[in-house]
Amino acid sequence: MNERHEPKFQVRARHTGSTITVYQAYRPEIGGPAARQGRFPAAWKRDRMTWIKPSFLWMMYRCGWGTKEGQETVLAIEIDREGFLWALRNACLSHHVPALHGDQASWKRQLRQAPARVQWDPERDLHLNPLPHRSLQLGLAGEAAARYADEWIVGIEDVTPLATEIHRLVRAGQPHSAAGLLPEERPLDLDDEVLARLRA
Repeated sequence: MNERHEPKFQVRARHTGSTITVYQAYRPEIGGPAARQGRFPAAWKRDRMTWIKPSFLWMMYRCGWGTKEGQETVLAIEIDREGFLWALRNACLSHHVPALHGDQASWKRQLRQAPARVQWDPERDLHLNPLPHRSLQLGLAGEAAARYADEWIVGIEDVTPLATEIHRLVRAGQPHSAAGLLPEERPLDLDDEVLARLRA
């Protein structure tokens, strides 16, 4: 990515009036039962930070189209919109920005106390190359992870076959057909005060 371009800090996602779809990838022993039961199985570790990603293509970059070890099952997880917004309102940026946080000690204190953290990474195109604008990753821990697993999930779908088919079309030199299968991700209308604290 060319750092001279100003990145756009905007949340883009597949969403409805009441839900937002995020993506995660797990080994089949976790992802399979989660998709079948609509909730994470007991083996899912709620005491660890879990990262959710509204961008399908960033998830593809992260999991290698579902080919990386331990990330073979790609899940589309539809969650409560208000829960997602709660996490954003209670999140801290994952890196120190003096204009937002003051000194390093203040930021570290905020980071320890926050149940969620935000990281912005370059969005990806169909070939998984970086784009000039950024994609949100939202890390959930403690109370946020528990709420995510127990309260926010509306539905879980195994989208590994979709990832495999889009990847096949990309490799076959059919980008238009591949793009036609991508989930529609639209900008999420957020109060500016929510994002103001989270822009890197």
